[in-house]
Amino acid sequence: MKLSVVIPVYNEKNSVLTVLERVAATPFDTELIVVDDGSTDGTTELLRGVNHDQARVFFHEKNQGKGAALKTGFSKVTGDFVIIQDADLEYTPDDYPTLLQPLIDGKADVVFGSRFQGGVHRCHLFWHYVANKLVTLLSNMMTNLNLTDMETCFKVFKAEVAMRLNLTARRFGVEPEITAKIARMGCRVYEVPISYYGRDYSEGKKITWRDGLAAIWYIVKYNLLDRSI
Repeated sequence: MKLSVVIPVYNEKNSVLTVLERVAATPFDTELIVVDDGSTDGTTELLRGVNHDQARVFFHEKNQGKGAALKTGFSKVTGDFVIIQDADLEYTPDDYPTLLQPLIDGKADVVFGSRFQGGVHRCHLFWHYVANKLVTLLSNMMTNLNLTDMETCFKVFKAEVAMRLNLTARRFGVEPEITAKIARMGCRVYEVPISYYGRDYSEGKKITWRDGLAAIWYIVKYNLLDRSI
């Protein structure tokens, strides 16, 4: 089994190398596909110096958004399974065995890691939690899935599923887009608990209330208006 880890990166100079080390140390045959999305804080220079047998690094000249970075990353995978790993330290590679098990067992095509199913998590940003629950509820109503955390970063796919996704959302709208499209594909979707070491804005958190409002539009768009895969 080969695991492709797609890592979208934007302005994460303080954490990106640590993330790469921790992913490389997981007990899997792993390839790291790193997509620097036009960073301006010195991240690009750090990544140009990466010399690692397991890592391939790709660069966007200008910032295009997480969705664009994932689209680039998915086009480069060569593994059997694909996992999305953010370049901050909010999500830990220690959860990979739990995330992969339903796929290894042949029960799932896609696995979501839920921050709300009892794993270790930081208690903060209550209104983000409320917004997440609301957009997850709306998404579930459209897709007929019963997810608890649609917006989670940790999404794991059979490689053939990831490579079928024609992603068009540029920013964080990629999360409802992926969810709508895998539901439309009839994928077997499982959810497992994960740990979550959330940041606040002083620590570099990027998603804002504007992205929450935009998520409502993307849920409607990708479930009702755009029926493509």
